[in-house]
Amino acid sequence: MAILISSVRILLLFAGAYLLGSLPFSFLVARLFGVEDVRAVGSGNVGATNVMRSAGKVAGVIAFVLDAAKGAMAALGAQRLLGPAHPLVPVAGALAVLGHMYPVWLGFRGGKGVATGAGVFLPLAPLATAAGVLSFVLTLAVSRYVSAASLVGAFVLAAATFLIGASPATCWTAVAVGVLVTWKHRANLDRLFAGTESRVGGARR
Repeated sequence: MAILISSVRILLLFAGAYLLGSLPFSFLVARLFGVEDVRAVGSGNVGATNVMRSAGKVAGVIAFVLDAAKGAMAALGAQRLLGPAHPLVPVAGALAVLGHMYPVWLGFRGGKGVATGAGVFLPLAPLATAAGVLSFVLTLAVSRYVSAASLVGAFVLAAATFLIGASPATCWTAVAVGVLVTWKHRANLDRLFAGTESRVGGARR
């Protein structure tokens, strides 16, 4: 019976993490700032970058903070319920990222998981997250490609978890999230290789 109760508790935690990640903050913030459906403008992505381009910088920053916050809340909630060192804590965080990418509330059409992923790993591996954010900022400053900066940041974060000696579950979940982020950026990669990707401050393509 105890095993059954524990299993149900974990399944409920996972479902809650996914539903938390599914909260479409970017969609709602864009609507609050006058964009009826952020999926119908710009890149069509339900994420902070497209919100910033379509609804303004303030809206983009708010969307980024809220998307990151739901990732952090999923990880912190899992830590509280299971214990800080439990190997399923980062898995719950990854499910929040999946929820953001494939939200049930928007017909499974969501964002690319960068902000939510950063939020997940902030409480789990703060130094690795800082390294990922720093590499994002530096790559963006040099290239002016948000997509390239996002990919570099995701993989630097994953590599840094191994370097700082984070738990194996955290390390391999960071790798898995990096792979998911890459998958969601596959169209951006095609445009980067073709030389048609939009730069920050440049014309939209």
